[in-house]
Amino acid sequence: MAGMRLRDHGLIAAAVLVALVLPPWLLREGDRGTAPVPAVAPLAAPVAPPPLRAAFARTLFAPPAADALPDDAPALLGVVGRLGRDAVALVRGAEGTRTLSPGDSVDGWQLRSLAIDAAYFTRGGQTARVPMPGSDDQR
Repeated sequence: MAGMRLRDHGLIAAAVLVALVLPPWLLREGDRGTAPVPAVAPLAAPVAPPPLRAAFARTLFAPPAADALPDDAPALLGVVGRLGRDAVALVRGAEGTRTLSPGDSVDGWQLRSLAIDAAYFTRGGQTARVPMPGSDDQR
């Protein structure tokens, strides 16, 4: 510290003083010139949350009930192969049993993708998730 000049000590003292005085000064209460926040009326009445028992009665990961399977959707019998590579679906349509790869069609339904427990079909703007036999969400 012998090499430190008097000017350097003064700068350090000024910095310490600013560090001690500035935060309380910025956080002081009083008139800050801010405008009062106007009261806003709610747009709609608050909705009461559903009872907790409804959450426990619902199946975890189940598709919504609105996604009912159309009656003319093909029936999925099984999935064979490696998903994302060479998997095919074994489906029963109006004209019998066939194997489909993603992109193939049967009875107007196009196979879009395969999952381990379901096949996803589309027709026009309609989408159908056809579950694997033996799964909980079968027809």
